[in-house]
Amino acid sequence: MTKIRYPLRPFLPADTLALRELFAASVEELTQEDYDEDQRAAWVAFAEDAEAFRERLEEATTIVIDVDREPAGFASLKDDSILDMLYVHPYHAGSGIGSALCDALETLAKARGAADITVEASETAVEFFEARDYTATERNSVERFGEWLATTTMKKTLNDEPAERSEDSDDGEA
Repeated sequence: MTKIRYPLRPFLPADTLALRELFAASVEELTQEDYDEDQRAAWVAFAEDAEAFRERLEEATTIVIDVDREPAGFASLKDDSILDMLYVHPYHAGSGIGSALCDALETLAKARGAADITVEASETAVEFFEARDYTATERNSVERFGEWLATTTMKKTLNDEPAERSEDSDDGEA
């Protein structure tokens, strides 16, 4: 199966409203099996203040993937080693956009000198991160607007060097 390459771009302040909508749709539709309606509403309420949401996205390195000129996913790297936000529109879930965003932020974190990258993963996202070689380090209960949400702090080591290729390997590339 061919891996789709999605073009990445930086977050722009003009993206704020579209990313708020994407964030809300992602939480509402993709986390239903793990969080009840009140928990999801409290989670979504975090982005109701557009200015605060924009500031959070601007304080980190935030990247966006567009499909058909509309945001399909976004992710943020905070302090060069914390994967702060990773959300994909429900319509694009399972299409590789989350992986492309995560690949980009892991590469950026490593380039900026981070030995590890951490994420506070929702119950819904734990399997995604486990498949990417993140390991759980701590279970958490996070309060959001009077509701408690279970999360898992996960960590991935970035300093593994890729295996060296032998000089006589012929892969058809120069």
